[in-house]
Amino acid sequence: MPAKSKSQQMAAGAALAAKRGEKKKSELKGASKSMVDSMSEEELERMASSKRKAKPGQKSTS
Repeated sequence: MPAKSKSQQMAAGAALAAKRGEKKKSELKGASKSMVDSMSEEELERMASSKRKAKPGQKSTS
């Protein structure tokens, strides 16, 4: 599943780094903290590697 916003993409990238051991899990905040436990490395990689062009800064909640 590709990221719907830049914020979601960045959170997935941080979670992916923690899952790979490049970053400590204790350094994660917000969505990335829950993503690291609930998603597989492949899912995080797909979400973090989606194209950024024309993505909103944050996904609207409406």
